[in-house]
Amino acid sequence: MDPIVWEWIGAAIRWLHVIAGVAWIGSSFYFVHLDSSLKPRDGLPKGAYGEAWQVHGGGFYHMVKYLVAPADMPDELTWFKWEAYATWLSGFALLVFVYYFGAELYLIDKAVLDLSTFGAIAVSAGSLVLGWAVYDLLCRSPLGRNDNLLALFGFGFVVAMAYGFTEVFSARGAFMQAGALMGTIMACNVFMIIIPNQRKVVAALIRGETPDPRYGRIGKQRSMHNNYITLPTVFVMIANHYPLVYGAWLSWLILAVLIVVGVAIRHFFNTMHKGQRAPWGAWFIVFICALLILTINRLTPAEPAAEHSGLLPAPAMAPAPVTLANAADIVITRCSMCHAAEPVWEGLHSTPKGVLLDTPERVAAHADQVFIASVWTHAMPPSNVTEMTLEERRSLARWYEDRRAGAMN
Repeated sequence: MDPIVWEWIGAAIRWLHVIAGVAWIGSSFYFVHLDSSLKPRDGLPKGAYGEAWQVHGGGFYHMVKYLVAPADMPDELTWFKWEAYATWLSGFALLVFVYYFGAELYLIDKAVLDLSTFGAIAVSAGSLVLGWAVYDLLCRSPLGRNDNLLALFGFGFVVAMAYGFTEVFSARGAFMQAGALMGTIMACNVFMIIIPNQRKVVAALIRGETPDPRYGRIGKQRSMHNNYITLPTVFVMIANHYPLVYGAWLSWLILAVLIVVGVAIRHFFNTMHKGQRAPWGAWFIVFICALLILTINRLTPAEPAAEHSGLLPAPAMAPAPVTLANAADIVITRCSMCHAAEPVWEGLHSTPKGVLLDTPERVAAHADQVFIASVWTHAMPPSNVTEMTLEERRSLARWYEDRRAGAMN
């Protein structure tokens, strides 16, 4: 396909994913806020639980919620579902576009597991189906009657899956797969549980029957799950820009901490929306988690030195000094097939992130990125497709540290 057309297809899918995600997240956050701010008052219609008055855009809104459903079916009913469907469909299209078509570059790392392209795609797609099935079984089990216990087991399951992905896929592929799993769970909650339950309630109203309140309770539980895992899922969407996240030695643990961060933030706002005392301790948890992530990153270089001086570890380094010319020769040899004005890697039509590494001057200009991606995390080259050796990474480490020491002196 024409590379210009191919690039614009990718841009269109990403744009659609972002637009749909904003719409879905916005409606989810709004309705959770609305649900939390409802107050029971005298004079409400029969079956109504509470009401809330809101002002926006120069107008006033009177919102009333029914515990199950109104006595009569309204003439018009707005369904909030297409935002979720469009987000997942565009996200899966992006998974196919980037990670399935580019499996050898982004999904497979033969040093982790020697998979064929078909095998990697099959494991990726199959794990999404399996992940949803296990999560749904947890919700339908006796654990589903205890929200806190269910959340704990669900958290453990997602983290276990994330760890499993690191044993199968490349570093970047594993992290994205964990995000795809969380996004799939969220979308399936809407498609498989929330909307079907709402349809059962509507059908009962049309038949003149009293709807079963159980459907509403189940839908609310799944909706709250979506609300709490939204922020970690959004972070994973942008994590491919940050090798210190997906390329870290304990990336699955970093993801676990990020989930805790997202849950703490949502808990703070959800509690505030209910008019209860602000749980400021949630921000203390966020702060501790941030320190923990920094500690995990700082204490776990991909190849730690056997011996080092100082309080913090350092990556293994070549014993002899390394010149810019030597370092540039390594980077240009291993990285310039992608990081050049005209990439020669098949299927890659533009320079990743606009970073050019095809001259010594450009290598020096991007020294920090080279160090983080190729020395501290081994995230680059992706899946080590160009087979950068440990000796070459140690040489880059020595060049960077000597350069940094010279700049500080």
